Amino acid sequence: MTEYLKQAPIYSAQVTEDVRRTVSEMLSRIEREGEMAIRAYSRELDDWDPPSFVVGEDQIREAERGIDTELAEHVAFAQAQVRRFATAQRESMSELEVETLPGVTLGHRHIPVQTVGSYVPGGRYPMLASAFMTVIVPKVAGVERVIACAPPQRNQGIHPVMLYTMATSGADHVICLGGVQGLAAMAFGIEDLEPADMIVGAGNAYVAEAKRQLFGEVGIDLLAGPTEVAIIADATADAELVAADLLGQAEHGPTSPAVLITTDRGLGEEVMVQVDRLLETWPTSEVAGAAWKAHGSIAVVADRSAAVALSDQIAPEHLEVQVEEEELDDYLAELKNYGSLFLGRQATVAYGDKAVGTNHVLPTMRAARYTGGLWVGKFLKTCTYQRLTEEGTQRVAPAVAAISRAEHFEGHGLTATMRLDRIETEVAS
Repeated sequence: MTEYLKQAPIYSAQVTEDVRRTVSEMLSRIEREGEMAIRAYSRELDDWDPPSFVVGEDQIREAERGIDTELAEHVAFAQAQVRRFATAQRESMSELEVETLPGVTLGHRHIPVQTVGSYVPGGRYPMLASAFMTVIVPKVAGVERVIACAPPQRNQGIHPVMLYTMATSGADHVICLGGVQGLAAMAFGIEDLEPADMIVGAGNAYVAEAKRQLFGEVGIDLLAGPTEVAIIADATADAELVAADLLGQAEHGPTSPAVLITTDRGLGEEVMVQVDRLLETWPTSEVAGAAWKAHGSIAVVADRSAAVALSDQIAPEHLEVQVEEEELDDYLAELKNYGSLFLGRQATVAYGDKAVGTNHVLPTMRAARYTGGLWVGKFLKTCTYQRLTEEGTQRVAPAVAAISRAEHFEGHGLTATMRLDRIETEVAS
C-alpha cells in the first residue's frame, strides 16, 4: 500500500492544439518559401536577422578567445569523458557474418548516418553540456557531417561559451537559429548547407512538436518533455542530499516532475522539511519551488519490491537509488523502466547531465517503458546482407516457392524456382 506524504500530478499536458497548429503552419510555410520564411520567423520571434545564419570561423575564434581558461579545462574534461564512454559503446557493437546453412551467408553492418543536425537549447539557460551529447557522440559513431544549431541570445548571436563548446565538440557547421525555424533549417537545408538525415536534441514544447512533425522527412532521436527525476531512498539516505537532488533537477522548469519513493516514512517527512528549508536560499528557488509545488511527490512504500514496482510504473527519465550499499545491485537487477540510473549516494543526476560521460538526452513522459536514451548506436543503421551459392539456393528456394504460392505471390515464387531450374539444368548437362 502506497502512502503519499505529498502527491501532485507528475505530468502536465505539454502539447496543446495551439502548439500543434502553430508548428504545422510554420513548417508548411518554410517548406514552401524556404529561407525567406526562416528569415521572417527569425526576425519576428528572435529579432535576429544576420547576413548569414551560418556562423563564421571568425565568430568561433572570437568565442574561443573569450572563454575563461579554467572553464575551458573543465569543458575539455567533460568532452573527454563523453567521448571515452561513447567510444567504448561503439567498440562493443560487433558486425556479424555467419553461415547459417551451407551456401547461405548472412550478416549485418553498422553504417553511420551521413548528416546529423544537433539542436542545442539555449532559451532559459545556456546549455553547454548538450553539445557534448549531441555533437561528440555522432562524431564517435562515424557521422560524416554534424550541423549544430542554437538560438540567438539578446540579438547577439549564440552565447559565446555555447558556441565554443559546439565548435570544440566537433561540429562541422554551426547555425544560429532558434526553435521551429532552426529545426526546419536543418531538415530542409539552408544557404549552402544540405539537409540533415537526422535531427537530435531537446528543446521546448515547440521544438518537440516540430521534431514530431518532421519525423519521416528526417529521423529523430526521441520526443522529450520536461526533465524528470525520481529518487528511491531508504532510512540510510541523507535527507538533505535527497532534497537537494530533487530541487537540482526541478530548476530546469516549473513543469519538471520530482518524485521521492521511500521505504522509510521518517525519511520522507525529513525530506519535506529539507526541501522547504533549502528553498529559502536555493539560487533558482523561483523555478524549482514552482516545479516542486506543482509536480513534486513523496510516496512511502513497504519494501524494495514495492519501490521497484512504483518506479517502473512512473518510468522516470533520471532515477537515483540512495539505499544501503549491499542493496544497490539488487535494485540494478530488478529495475526495468528508466532513462538513466544513478546508483548510490555519490551518483547525482548532475554528474550524468554535465560531465561523467553518459548521455543526458533521455526518454521522458514514461517513454522509458520502451526506449533508452541517446547513445552512439542511435546514429548507426544496422543493415543486413545475404550472400548465397548454388547450394544455398537448393536449400532455400523450395521453402520460398511454397510460402510464396501460399501467399498468392506467384512472382516471388518464380524468382526462386527459376534459379533452382537453372541449377538443375546445369547439373543435368
